[in-house]
Amino acid sequence: MKRWHLWVGILISAFFLFVALKNVDFTGVWRTLRDANFWWIVPGIVIYFLGVYLRAWRWQYLINPIKKVPLRVLFPIINIGYMGNNVYPARAGEFLRAIVLKKHEDISISASLATIVVERIFDAVVILAFVVLNLGQFSNAITSENLSNTVEKLAIIVGVVFAVLLIVFVLTSIYPKTAKRIIDWFIDKFIIKSLRLPISRFAERFLDGLASLRSPAEVLIILVSTVLIWTFETALYWSVMKAVGLSLSFLFLMLLNGVVNLVLLVPAAPGGLGTFDAASKAMLEAFGVGAELALGFTLVLRVVLWLPITILGAYYFIKEGLKWNFDLKQLKEQNGKSRDVKL
Repeated sequence: MKRWHLWVGILISAFFLFVALKNVDFTGVWRTLRDANFWWIVPGIVIYFLGVYLRAWRWQYLINPIKKVPLRVLFPIINIGYMGNNVYPARAGEFLRAIVLKKHEDISISASLATIVVERIFDAVVILAFVVLNLGQFSNAITSENLSNTVEKLAIIVGVVFAVLLIVFVLTSIYPKTAKRIIDWFIDKFIIKSLRLPISRFAERFLDGLASLRSPAEVLIILVSTVLIWTFETALYWSVMKAVGLSLSFLFLMLLNGVVNLVLLVPAAPGGLGTFDAASKAMLEAFGVGAELALGFTLVLRVVLWLPITILGAYYFIKEGLKWNFDLKQLKEQNGKSRDVKL
């Protein structure tokens, strides 16, 4: 009961599940699932995992200025991270990635987290681009002008926030000494004396993790790889669409992918339970898809996005000798190289 944030997430998920499931004829949903041609999903999953492999390559590129790490090390860690996000609250998978990388390569957790934050900012920028570039067809399809304006304003506001963050990170990586002086000034002015040294060390290592952003060419490479990653994921949406017999444009599926991932910013139970389902179903219904078919598509999409990478991540997790009941608060960076990490 002390973990109030977990219960808040569960309550939020319960509300969105209610929204997703209300006014649905489940006989029609079952008919959609029964008649689906699931062979269409196979190529989608293959393309999706090509995207996961590309995520590992992108992470390798971000880490290269710190240390050269082979893809055979990073690919399993990426899967562990996504499994962690799917089954643990508070996106603990991101910390798991940093912990396992520390264990294998002795790269500081703070530097790893910096690269992961950079990943997430680029992801957000591309996802928002998917939404903004397709707002025209969204506005034409939505009969409610208020809903259309709300989504448009939300996308623009969030887009501006992440664009500013990206600019700040790029400038910080280009001018690390200036950034360090500003951080040190802030620490001296606002942080109690006993915490200044550890925070300063964390900041220094975090800045090391931004080294891959020190030239426009490197930023462009990361941006292009991110666009490909999310295009590959949209291909999985397309394969699920074909499986359940829908006919939607790839541009709409890009929009759907973007909107769903925007809604996943709302705190909820692991795996975006409820928020993902309500957002996907609502978007499909807004474009004229029946409630039962929309929910059937959403359920199949949820399974294929969640199950394969969670199983593969769990396999690598167990192979690492990690404990399912880990506690991130107990982690000490210096014990990261132990073969049996008690987190």
